Amino acid sequence: MTVHFVGAGPGAADLLTVRATRMLAGADVVLYPGTYLDPAVLTHCAPGAELVDTQGLDLDRITARLVAAHAAGRDVVRLTSGDPSLYSALAEQTRRLDAHGVPWDVTPGVPAYAAASALAGRELTVPLVAQSVVLTRTRARSTAMPATESLSAFAATRATLVLHLAITRVRELMAEIEPEYGADCPVVVVHRASQPGESVLRGTVATIADAVEEAGFRQAAVILVGRALDPGTGGESYLYDPARPRVSGRPPGTTG
Repeated sequence: MTVHFVGAGPGAADLLTVRATRMLAGADVVLYPGTYLDPAVLTHCAPGAELVDTQGLDLDRITARLVAAHAAGRDVVRLTSGDPSLYSALAEQTRRLDAHGVPWDVTPGVPAYAAASALAGRELTVPLVAQSVVLTRTRARSTAMPATESLSAFAATRATLVLHLAITRVRELMAEIEPEYGADCPVVVVHRASQPGESVLRGTVATIADAVEEAGFRQAAVILVGRALDPGTGGESYLYDPARPRVSGRPPGTTG
């Protein structure tokens, strides 16, 4: 049997892909990250499925569960929060499965930063303001960051920043990026995007730390930073400029 790594999206039961819900419905075993998931997501699982919360398991114990399910001929889904391409430990888990000869595949999910941007009601790439998005994290009680990926280096681009796993260090992080972004640069913090009790804090580089500390956020939050978050800024996209030459009335790929 194949181990299916499936993006569970930001947490809401109705923000999974159609493919994800189909896989959950057909799985005999589902491993899920209980810390970041709305329990309603598990209503997509078959009534008799074995449900395993991984928040108390290390990587070797998780791997043992996946390998055992495969050996027993049971179809297994490994849910990841958001999308498996970001901070999901996909690389570590699939290396272990390869070593055991266990086949696997990946189904993408709605990333947490996209859900946060949607709640903020802002595009992260605004013409003439920001055309790049930096997805990164910082080090607290976690793996060391590569030496070339300092927050100050990313801040020098003045692109829209998306900070994951950083909510407990927001004050020192804002102090680090203030020289590039300015004290008045907009910041949006989204806590538990799309889930019951979701919360959105709006502020600036200078004020957001006070708001976060008052709210008491400790996890499951995404921090968005950048001038693109200001609804009063930005130019117009050339793609939709009335002056741009267009060919109309022809289906894509046709000529003549």
